[in-house]
Amino acid sequence: MKLLIRLVRLMTIVRVFIRHGLDELLFNIPYLSPVSFIYKMLPWNWGKKETRSRGERIRLALEDLGPIFIKLGQMLSTRRDLLADDLADELKLLQDRVPPFPGEEARALIETAFKKPVTEIFKQFETKPMASASVAQVHAATLWSGEDVVIKVLRPGIEKTIRQDIELMYIMARLLQRYWKEGKRLRPVDVVREYEKNIIDELDMQREAANASQLGRNFEDSDDLYIPKIHWEYTKPNMMVMERIRGIPVGNIDELIAHNINFKRLGERGVEIFFTQVFRHNFFHADMHPGNIFVDPGNPEEPRYLAVDFGIVGTLSPDDQRYLAENFHAFFNRDYKRVAELHVESGWVPSATRVDEFESAIRSVCEPIFQQPISQISFGNLLLRLFQTARRFNMEVQPQLVLLQKTLLNIEGLGRQLYPDLDLWTTAKPFIQRWMDEQVGVRALLKGAQYNLPKLLENIPYMPNLVFDVIKQTSQQQTKMYQESQQLNQLQQQMARNQRSTIVTVAGGALLITATLTTDSPLLPAMMGMSLLSWGFGVSGLALLVSGLVRR
Repeated sequence: MKLLIRLVRLMTIVRVFIRHGLDELLFNIPYLSPVSFIYKMLPWNWGKKETRSRGERIRLALEDLGPIFIKLGQMLSTRRDLLADDLADELKLLQDRVPPFPGEEARALIETAFKKPVTEIFKQFETKPMASASVAQVHAATLWSGEDVVIKVLRPGIEKTIRQDIELMYIMARLLQRYWKEGKRLRPVDVVREYEKNIIDELDMQREAANASQLGRNFEDSDDLYIPKIHWEYTKPNMMVMERIRGIPVGNIDELIAHNINFKRLGERGVEIFFTQVFRHNFFHADMHPGNIFVDPGNPEEPRYLAVDFGIVGTLSPDDQRYLAENFHAFFNRDYKRVAELHVESGWVPSATRVDEFESAIRSVCEPIFQQPISQISFGNLLLRLFQTARRFNMEVQPQLVLLQKTLLNIEGLGRQLYPDLDLWTTAKPFIQRWMDEQVGVRALLKGAQYNLPKLLENIPYMPNLVFDVIKQTSQQQTKMYQESQQLNQLQQQMARNQRSTIVTVAGGALLITATLTTDSPLLPAMMGMSLLSWGFGVSGLALLVSGLVRR
């Protein structure tokens, strides 16, 4: 049954591509162009004339294929250095203009969740959605208290579609991992598993509300970023209600210009927010495409960001965070040897890798990008070259870092839109330096003391008993060690005595055997002088044998 479902979904994908004329793009690839006449002879191409642009066709196909493909388009829409302008402009529409589902369905979902009419829950509810995204859509409403809010409602049946697409992704990933020579290193199954976890988490509105609350606490006293307040009493697994914010979409450059926004400061704050989330809070918004970011124009010289959509957040393990920070720190200081060493220490490259060779390869990739504005730096091209270098040194993909890499690409795309001359390195370096100081410097010592002080104060009343217990345990341990030492000495002495007894017994036995042999010899009776010698051996041997047995 599952196989049938997968085949049906695969056929659906092919049918969508054909319907939107994307099969034609395949034969524009130079290697396949010689056989393009076969494509033109297919029945569905007879008399066919495509009037839509390729960007529009790709966008519509991604919309028809569902949330996973839409999210791919959202990410690509920020990569104008990788895409042609017409493609980037079309994919940008996926950020917040995904075709909505009927507002009446959203109303019915809300009423089912609360088991009462929507008019009893909200003073006002707008059936027409404010925005529609891949997983959910947003409706405006007013509480009976008079506060304006927004309601985020999951698309009906979305989980089933997502799980079907994930199954197809697993099939392709397993085939790649098994038959592609780069499969083992790139770990596509692990990457799909990490993506599955994140997108399934996005289907739980209560989890998203908790993410928003945590981010709000992290930036509670900050002028850089504002997170809307969550109304928990109205939040359910398939819907979330939060404070309504009003700002300018960060992608609306013309309106930002009209409000005299300081783009340089806005770009710097975007970078600062990213590094603050990653290295100070270790809890970062991992879906920061322009459709989820707004700007508060209240103070144009110090503009503040407003964020929405908290379904995907990321964290790092302490080890990954430390290795990443040290990599950035070494990178900003052009210490490529340390970068190479960290990759080996972290296990990201095989332990047998020659550090000097890896250092040289990293230098050749990274050195050209320093002291350049962001307009002249392409992380896409940089990552492509790093990918080629990684392949040479068998560096494995780290699935736990995929979200961070995606967020960094979003930040770069945002920076390009806002302030192309932003110096990313100058803006980011102080954050990395501060993090390093907090981990290994004087700040680390003070932070450790601050963290452990409450525990120390809590245990001060018990210190006398603890000290007495330690002294008592030490004394008991010393007594036990002394007793064991005495027993060991006695054992050694007994072993020495046994050894001496064994030697005496063996000697006695040897003399007795000698006496016996000399006495029984047929030649010896004629040699009377030797008779006395044999009796002497016998008596001496008997005495030694008895002595040895007695000692035992």
